[in-house]
Amino acid sequence: MPQLNPPPWFYILIFSCLVFILIIPHKVVAHTYPNPPTSKTTESPNTESSTWPW
Repeated sequence: MPQLNPPPWFYILIFSCLVFILIIPHKVVAHTYPNPPTSKTTESPNTESSTWPW
């Protein structure tokens, strides 16, 4: 049974931890959004009630 033989699984665990600790954060931090965020306008929206024809 492969679960009882720890050396190959231990190396896979160490390699996976190194990938998650060293490589993944740089890719997440370097991510750029396609559209930059825009600031909201300070104008208040039109809140007048509309007159319905019925």
